[in-house]
Amino acid sequence: MAEPPPRGMIMARIRGVAKASRRATLHKEPLGRGAALDAGMGFCLSSVRHYCGLFGIAHHPDAAALTYVGLYAQQHRGQESAGICTADGQEIVRRVGMGLVADALSESDLAVLRNPMAIGHVRYSTTGSCRESNAQPLLVTAGLGQVAICHNGNLTNAGPLRAEFEQRGHIFTTTSDTEVILHLLASAHYRSQPDPLAAVLRELRGSYCLLLMHPDRIEAVRDPSGNRPLCLGKLGDAWVVASETCALDLVEADYVRDVEPGEIITLSAAGLGSRRFDAGYAQRRAQCIFELVYFADPASRVFGENVHLVRKEFGRRLAREAPVEADMVIAVPNCARCAALGYHEESGIPIGRGFTTNHYVGRSFIQPTQAIRDLTVRLKLNPISATVDGRRLIVVEDSVVRGTTTRGKMQSLRKAGAREIHLRVASPPIRHPCHYGIDFPRRTELVANTRSVEQIRDYLGVDSLAYLSIEGLLAAVNSHASSYCSACFSGDYPIPLDGEVAKEMFELKHARG
Repeated sequence: MAEPPPRGMIMARIRGVAKASRRATLHKEPLGRGAALDAGMGFCLSSVRHYCGLFGIAHHPDAAALTYVGLYAQQHRGQESAGICTADGQEIVRRVGMGLVADALSESDLAVLRNPMAIGHVRYSTTGSCRESNAQPLLVTAGLGQVAICHNGNLTNAGPLRAEFEQRGHIFTTTSDTEVILHLLASAHYRSQPDPLAAVLRELRGSYCLLLMHPDRIEAVRDPSGNRPLCLGKLGDAWVVASETCALDLVEADYVRDVEPGEIITLSAAGLGSRRFDAGYAQRRAQCIFELVYFADPASRVFGENVHLVRKEFGRRLAREAPVEADMVIAVPNCARCAALGYHEESGIPIGRGFTTNHYVGRSFIQPTQAIRDLTVRLKLNPISATVDGRRLIVVEDSVVRGTTTRGKMQSLRKAGAREIHLRVASPPIRHPCHYGIDFPRRTELVANTRSVEQIRDYLGVDSLAYLSIEGLLAAVNSHASSYCSACFSGDYPIPLDGEVAKEMFELKHARG
């Protein structure tokens, strides 16, 4: 079993990472995965993606510091806000802030947070806009005492539940769907149940992984569909939970297993406990395939799969399904690199580098507005004219959502002198909105919703365009295809929908009066 690193080493790592992040922000040096921030402490700002990231640890003297590092490892899952709550058995303390982990949380915050139990969260907003009141963990004091909560996912019945509470006079302080869970927990009806948390969870619909903290324990929850990943690790005598295994690796914890769908894990002074809860409705396994396509870190193990190897297999199958004569395969950085490598290996066409990457700019897909997304792409990627000029290129992209950023990338390759551009996308066309936590809920925003592949090719301005088929996508994973949610591609929604689901639905509701 791995021994926990000494506190001085942990704090030195945190100081090194924070300083490196500030240097990158000031454009003094790149902050790449290969940068020697500290032994094993790289972070690639340009690979920031989406969703939210959870991290928790129980019974470790440096719980807050390790949670800070665990959040850093999962910065790719959210860059709008970050926060940590800790507990000493009697009281919960909270610190949150906007922006990246290094900006949101300071060393003085960690000093205040020094307790043996901690939960932390990096956020990308899916329901509830980017504002400090929505930063997590949320912390409330109610009839059940203090409770803090972190949430990764999206509740599809948050609207009806919240409306019911508001009619009864409840006051909400955020516009996040997560706060609905706290109101359920605080209500007398659920507090009187033999297992209040399980009773509340049976009321929820949608996708959720949760970390809840009481002064004396942490409870980790994964919804019955298993839509989001959540794993369990061990660090000496301490238990660790995280959205991705890359966070366990960075704090040098040993991976134990995934939290099972429909499982509640309790971490307390008594050790680890586990119990199950029923969904309260017919539920099938629905692991989000987009975790493997786009979101998760390539080093992570997600749904029993190594992300890098699965993405390489996507590329291999894409090469078999959509071959084309060309001079060079290039990836659209950064997470298409795995698929591009697979395409190259299967096709035998040389692989090269077509873009330089600005490491100071975050991932464009998770920027809050289209104008910022477009600017981010121009700042982030610059074609290498010497390698693309006069060449026939196979450009491998992991996915195309709105199409505007991809179109800009293809235009920049044309300006750099590319003779032919053959775009190959390592996932199927996204034709349907996601209601489980991906920020493209409006059909009108999806380039493939009303366009044929040929029309998309025209719009993007490429010589040819091909997508990986749904069959090829699902055949690339080891798990049975029926255990994955591919609703954004197929329109088959495996988790019940209940009412309106939109990112800013609660802001819009109150704006309408």
